[in-house]
Amino acid sequence: MPRCARIKSNDSIYHIMVRSISEIKLFKESDDKDKYLLLIKKYQYKYGFKVYAYCLMDNHGHFIIDVNGADVSKIMHGINFCYAQYFNQKYKRHGHVFQDRFKSKIINSDQYLITLSAYIHSNPMDIKKYKDKPQKYKYSTLRLFLGLKNDSYDIVEEEYIMSLFKGDINKARGMYLKFVLGYNNEAIEIEAEFINEETEYRSERIIHARDYTPKDIVHYVTGYTKINEKKVYIKYNREATESRAICALFMKRFCDFSHKDICRVIGNITSSRVSMLCSMGVDIILKNSRYNRIMDGFICSEVI
Repeated sequence: MPRCARIKSNDSIYHIMVRSISEIKLFKESDDKDKYLLLIKKYQYKYGFKVYAYCLMDNHGHFIIDVNGADVSKIMHGINFCYAQYFNQKYKRHGHVFQDRFKSKIINSDQYLITLSAYIHSNPMDIKKYKDKPQKYKYSTLRLFLGLKNDSYDIVEEEYIMSLFKGDINKARGMYLKFVLGYNNEAIEIEAEFINEETEYRSERIIHARDYTPKDIVHYVTGYTKINEKKVYIKYNREATESRAICALFMKRFCDFSHKDICRVIGNITSSRVSMLCSMGVDIILKNSRYNRIMDGFICSEVI
């Protein structure tokens, strides 16, 4: 049977669900869940999407993702493809890891967004150990919502959903926990609602522009790194490697360019090399304090 076209919108918030094929656990160990969350962080740098909530169980995971102007299919394909490679290599197997495509549904109201987040956070209550205390479950954002811990992966903006509750934040957190603990799975059949009907959600969220030009990016990055712009286009110029990597990453994120598009701009390199440059760009920004503010600076600059 042919697959139905996925309903997508580049300014929407999505409920995403991933599930393993029936014969394996998606996450066999805690390290596997850590790896998946680290991949989310990596791809946030590539596409600039936001995560408002998540819960990783052994055989599936739920996420609330604000695509922030990016393409949800590109985001999830990248994350799941990399995780499947990691999983198969680690457990010496081959073949599919995920059950079909990821499931997605556009969230169409603030009320549904709050209810959905409660549903996601109630998932650990199916485990006997966490039946009455889902906030103790490590791989869920509930503790963040309750102000009990920081986001060690720095991937979640839990404030957005909590801002929908009016009044005192501590009272809001108490109300939210009661909502999760009293959640009735029959009240809203979340998984059954993955029918991809076309709905739309808009709010006061700021959506990142994706219409920058390569020239904007090269000009900004080389100005930041103090490298001559022409050197970015020279294939074997080691002096410009970091600048080229960041330019490739920025073109993917802010121009919505494919690897082939970036090849045409930079010239004389392969798609696999562009992929390596993008990954290198993420590592440079994450690990080198010199570049901590380079992305925020670009977003705030008036280059167009």
